[in-house]
Amino acid sequence: MRRPLRLRRLVRRVTPALALVVLALATAGRATAHAGGIRAAARETVTVPTWLFLATGGAVVGASFLLASTVTDRSYIRLIDTWGRSLPAVGTLARRLGRAVGLLALAVTLVAGVLGPLDPIRNAAVLIVWVGWWGLFVLSAYLVGNAWPAVDPFRAVASVVPSLNRPYPDRLGSWPAVVGLLALVYLEVVTPLADDPRLLTSVVVGYLLVAVAGSAVFGVDDWFGRADPVSQLLAAYGRVAPVTKTADGFRLRLPGMGLTDADWVDGRDDVGFVVAVVFVTTYDGFVGTGLWEAMARPLVEAGVPALVVYLAAMLAGYVLFLWVYLAAARTARRTADTFLTAAELARRFAPSLLAIAAGYHFAHNLGTVLALTPTLAAVLTSPVSPPASLPQLLIPGWVGGVGVAAVLLGHLLAVWVAHSTAYRLFPDRLQAVRSQYGVTVAMVAYTMVSLWIISRPGGAPPFV
Repeated sequence: MRRPLRLRRLVRRVTPALALVVLALATAGRATAHAGGIRAAARETVTVPTWLFLATGGAVVGASFLLASTVTDRSYIRLIDTWGRSLPAVGTLARRLGRAVGLLALAVTLVAGVLGPLDPIRNAAVLIVWVGWWGLFVLSAYLVGNAWPAVDPFRAVASVVPSLNRPYPDRLGSWPAVVGLLALVYLEVVTPLADDPRLLTSVVVGYLLVAVAGSAVFGVDDWFGRADPVSQLLAAYGRVAPVTKTADGFRLRLPGMGLTDADWVDGRDDVGFVVAVVFVTTYDGFVGTGLWEAMARPLVEAGVPALVVYLAAMLAGYVLFLWVYLAAARTARRTADTFLTAAELARRFAPSLLAIAAGYHFAHNLGTVLALTPTLAAVLTSPVSPPASLPQLLIPGWVGGVGVAAVLLGHLLAVWVAHSTAYRLFPDRLQAVRSQYGVTVAMVAYTMVSLWIISRPGGAPPFV
């Protein structure tokens, strides 16, 4: 009789929190319906007061923390974290096919970028990069699994170049990947990278040259395993996915459970990269809002170059995001009353943030993927001379609600990952719960910022 009694008590404790979560999700779903998450897409403003919309999103995260806190049985938590089924390995032919597809996509991008039409909607290079890769492929990395190591054309080219195989400096860690990721997003924001096929082609060639040079000095495995921002980004997103690669093949698991293992986060450099992944999508969306234009206008009108304003905002924003997270880790150390250092807690809880990044990326790019995938398919039939008439899907308003739900679900998953991590770290149940206070507050802040951005009318970054 003990198990039914425990179950009834658990249900009584969970029901109020679950009701709040359901109510918050329902309210948030009705609060907004914008037509995708990109600057070019039309967005509808929220139909309820913004403060209520944001408070609802914050309440979802807070309620999910209360809900997760009721799950205190370590065997149940372990069962959820470790559940999985073995999948067959991919054969050599499939790996070769993936590499061929990657090289073909790179070749088409370069040729179409130089010889194709200047209209970005008709140019195969622009569509391959922003719809095929940044949209569809990155989506697949966290929704299915990370196939980038098998497809990566930059690694394929670099692998045929002789290398000096010098030791990769440990002091650098993942910081080159952080700088590279911030630099790529900065270029995307301050230049017409998504509108100018010739400029996009030059950036792709430049990226290829950097990858080849890095591999020629440090070796392919060290460069792409530590310093390459694209490989690091997709590997991080792949840990959210339900399919992962193992020594014997592949394994199916519950979504997000790859984040409960923080062994791949070695130090502050890896924590910095995780925070950068969360920050760049936020920055990319923020610079298209009216608030950013109002903040930047006085500086630009005073004579400060717009490029400097954007760079300063990026650096300050990233430092702020990193400071908030490290402050949350310090708070976790105090509230948990533990001998573990704040740096160790920051390392262990960092993977949970990737669920937040995945949810926001989904919301930010869903509209692009749905609207322009038919266009990409049509252009690929003749990359250099595409058809005069190209199909484009009209996005219904309810797709915006899907984006909001994705942001909230990403944060809910992040709360569970943090909860599971705490129970791995601390033997005492109350200590495990208290250790999550600071991280949960940071997640609430990230949630409200993300929801505010996707609820604003979108537009191109001003002054550049």
